[in-house]
Amino acid sequence: MLEAAASVGAPAALTMERSLTRAKAARRRRLTVYAARVLVLAVVLGAWELMARNGVIDPFNFSMPSKIWDQIAQWTLHGTAQGSLGEQIWYTLYEALLGWVLGVTGGVVLGIALGRVRFLADVFGPYIKVLNALPRIVLAPIFLIWFGLGPASKVASAVVLVFFPVFFNAFQGAREVDRNLVANARILGASNRRVTLQVVIPSATSWIFTSLHVSFGFALIGAIVGEYIGATKGIGLLVSASQGTFNTAGVYAAMVILAVVALLAEGLLTFAEKRLFRWKPGGSGPGE
Repeated sequence: MLEAAASVGAPAALTMERSLTRAKAARRRRLTVYAARVLVLAVVLGAWELMARNGVIDPFNFSMPSKIWDQIAQWTLHGTAQGSLGEQIWYTLYEALLGWVLGVTGGVVLGIALGRVRFLADVFGPYIKVLNALPRIVLAPIFLIWFGLGPASKVASAVVLVFFPVFFNAFQGAREVDRNLVANARILGASNRRVTLQVVIPSATSWIFTSLHVSFGFALIGAIVGEYIGATKGIGLLVSASQGTFNTAGVYAAMVILAVVALLAEGLLTFAEKRLFRWKPGGSGPGE
């Protein structure tokens, strides 16, 4: 009996040891990746600073990391001409978030609807393709004329940039649903509404999340472009004001702040996606 128990326990111990080894290797790889990322950033910033100080590149046009950091610190401690730095960040973030929510909602609803109802796709498909072919950034001045300098024009710019990538992913996700699942649901007596809510939308969720990562960046672009053209507050206005006074460090400082906001938003989306797709063994996107 003891020998039988030992023979059974040996494979379990070996499996546990292999799992621990793989976990340690994964941790080492993560640490190596993070260290490499920090090293790349340090090398780029260091080279930039040295070249600017030694005149290899023009410090007036390209500025330097130390001046950019000083500009961020000055805005943080003393505020900007338009108000505190936190107020400018929140103003842009509010516009981008509202535009993102509206664009995502519209894209998901219309994408699922047109993906499920072929008649709607045949009727509205050509119009959506024409609108998608338009350079949507140039709509920002039109929105400024329509809605004024307030946040509405920036929200509208964000919406049109967000809507189309989300729409096409939701549309494709609805079209790619396993037909066997739909047929089985109908055999069990599910109505069109229940099929859409319980089969189509869950199946298309991974497609939709794939577009969310890109679409929030588009929302920020829409808000920034709108603020750059005309606004009373926001990071885009900081870029415009810095450019108008030939403050290159201010332009780069605003870009750094935007990059940090975008990275934080991407981290939150990634966290939400992992929580939602914990049941999946691999990647969550359709291309993974």
